[in-house]
Amino acid sequence: MSSTSALEHIHQKGQFGDCEGKNEKNLIKITEIKKLYITQIVQYKNSNVVYEEIKINNLNLSSRPLSVQSNENTRILWNGPRNWLIITTKKEVFSEIEKKFQEEDFAVTDISHSKSIIELEGHYAKEVLKKGCPFNFNEFYKNNCLNSAFNGISIIVDMINDKPDTFRIFVLRSFGESLYHSITDSSLEFGYIGK
Repeated sequence: MSSTSALEHIHQKGQFGDCEGKNEKNLIKITEIKKLYITQIVQYKNSNVVYEEIKINNLNLSSRPLSVQSNENTRILWNGPRNWLIITTKKEVFSEIEKKFQEEDFAVTDISHSKSIIELEGHYAKEVLKKGCPFNFNEFYKNNCLNSAFNGISIIVDMINDKPDTFRIFVLRSFGESLYHSITDSSLEFGYIGK
């Protein structure tokens, strides 16, 4: 992947907001995530393929709303009925997807370069998300995902860890800068580190 990130000249490194006198490990960490391969899979309504039997990088596609199947390299996010996002660090997964998802049954779209990804980590990460997103994050746990909005910007949230709370927030590339400013503004109260 050689494209320039949408946040290449926007993301700042350092400490910002209310950091004075606080232990650095208690500050929110904000990072731009790059070099992930993202594929959207949608099964056509007239398809009779049993998708639960298909494995990608040893992970099944789930029909359970808000769920994520994951291993060390790959995460499969439930994105809606018969609709998933496969997010991986392994380019070889593309070949596996091409072999297992036939075009008469599935729409397969590489959206790797159409998304900006912001990772939010720390004890107050849920509080930051609550400021702009109309979802009850008190009921959101590791390996949960959702489609929602943050201050009017459509996002996908993937909770990748709970020790500490760590979220990946996916947004259309064209809204990356707006979301970044919105997230960092919401984090100033708690203090944050741009990494």
